[in-house]
Amino acid sequence: MPFISLRSIATASVVASCCALAAFSPAYVRAQNSDSSSSHGQQSSSSMPVEQEKAPTLVDPAGPTISLVSSEPVFVMAAALNACGYDEGLEDSAPIRKRVREEMNQAFAKSEDARAKRDKVCLYIAQHRMTGSEKDISQYISLALYLSPPPELETTVELPEMPPDSTQVVEILPLLRDFVAAVDLHGIWLTLHHVYDEEIDRLHDPLSQMIVNTNLYLKMPASTYVGRRFIVVIEPLLSPKLVNARIYGSDYVVVVSPVNGKIPMNDVRHTYLHYIIEPLLYARSNAIDRMQPILKEIREAPLDFRYRSDTVPLVVECLIKAIEARTMDTGVPVYKIPAGVQRSDLPIYERQRQAYQQKVDAVRLATVHHDMTQGFVLTQYFYEQLIQFEKEPASLRDTIGEMVYGMDVDQQVHRAKQTEFDTQADGDVLQRSKPRVLTGLDLAEARLQAGDVATASALAHQALSVHEDTVQSVADRARANFILARTAIMTGHPEEAIDRFQKTIATSKEPRLLAWSHIYLGRMLDLDCKRDAAVAEYKLALANRDGALDTRLAAERGVKAAYAVRGHSCEEDAGDATAPDASKPAAPQSPSSPQ
Repeated sequence: MPFISLRSIATASVVASCCALAAFSPAYVRAQNSDSSSSHGQQSSSSMPVEQEKAPTLVDPAGPTISLVSSEPVFVMAAALNACGYDEGLEDSAPIRKRVREEMNQAFAKSEDARAKRDKVCLYIAQHRMTGSEKDISQYISLALYLSPPPELETTVELPEMPPDSTQVVEILPLLRDFVAAVDLHGIWLTLHHVYDEEIDRLHDPLSQMIVNTNLYLKMPASTYVGRRFIVVIEPLLSPKLVNARIYGSDYVVVVSPVNGKIPMNDVRHTYLHYIIEPLLYARSNAIDRMQPILKEIREAPLDFRYRSDTVPLVVECLIKAIEARTMDTGVPVYKIPAGVQRSDLPIYERQRQAYQQKVDAVRLATVHHDMTQGFVLTQYFYEQLIQFEKEPASLRDTIGEMVYGMDVDQQVHRAKQTEFDTQADGDVLQRSKPRVLTGLDLAEARLQAGDVATASALAHQALSVHEDTVQSVADRARANFILARTAIMTGHPEEAIDRFQKTIATSKEPRLLAWSHIYLGRMLDLDCKRDAAVAEYKLALANRDGALDTRLAAERGVKAAYAVRGHSCEEDAGDATAPDASKPAAPQSPSSPQ
């Protein structure tokens, strides 16, 4: 990166202008998947999602619309992770997981070469551990979905056509090939593949029943769409709690770990509902755009940014949550009026049936209320619409237009205004099953976004005080420096900010931190009227390819035009007495502000 002198930002005008940079701080998300879960989180509401990646290897254009399969590349990647200390969910996993680990351990005991090949793979994985969360695992699964079978294990499309998270670890492939050969993982796969076939047989009926029941409720056939695929991949070597759901253009892939013929079916169904419903709503994106006023009312809701910034994903998720509430297992025992009841006794049993229905409705409405307080403020509207939908013969395809076009937006805006939102978001059902409590640097990030600079700075300094040399502690120190760089900007200390950003770049392996550090440095250089150096920083940000839309747009905007803030221009006199007061930094905007 270009060297930036700490003395290059000298004037009070530039110092004060730098403070405005804090208004453009990216929300740092440690487990971004939905996106790591899917490539769908950054779509415009103006059209159906643009296909940015080609379909993964296991998607057969001539194959069935819906399929349940296994994948040898996913198997070998999962086996490598297990050989390198991936123990999450081990005790709850199917017996084959321990059996594969035993087979590999036998190979390690017999061969020094196998041990050496394993150690190289494990070192790579340790060096690329970013968050200590499921995101670390999902990036390898993402890569495995684009690989040819052993021994080649080559990517089946060009790197620019693959999901960004998969390309962050693509350098593991030469090491993985050597490891697979040394341990003879292909031979283990051939020996144990019958277990995968047995699991597929056991899952076939329950998965088929889920799809049939869902289609019956929506009154839509399974073969609704041509050229789109919904694929469930089983991999017992992964944690049974991990559901890795991904959207590749028009193809939806879910990777799950079965145990005793069971998988997290509700999470798989949630993805299937996206597969069915998204085309219906993206086709009506122009009509949904009129719901923009609702976004203003959910700014304080604990929602992912894509829901607070784009009406179509919000509407999709609200409709899905309403469907799930209408079809959920409430846990209330089903009540049926006994056969042979005397006519005179019917009123008694009818009252009991009504009492049962009230209990069921109460559970469903409690679920809807919870979704509303999470920020999915159209859930109640769609829930009410679905009650009427259930009474009519028309399918959801035929009814969805009336639901969208007939919505009284002002009424829903008023309802959103009356909703008291939760302070914490639920975990993504495809990533975490429990609400996430912010601590440490996660809490520091949240406090910084809320404008609490003192607390954010204190927590970041606390992280820097840990002197361990583990991979995670090094990553935490890099992230702490990134936070402190932004607090330095907000408090009017640009030289400290530059130093902190440079330390982040020198120590971090997280693409988002690296990219945004370069973007900030580019903006500061622009404010110091050093355009060529600034452009170089923006280009370095683009080269990091963190996969997020806000990063790419911010970097591309920096390349096209110099960053500027009101009250400062490279044409004006650096010593102008009318320059902004450096002692009064600009107040930070909401975290949802555009980059």
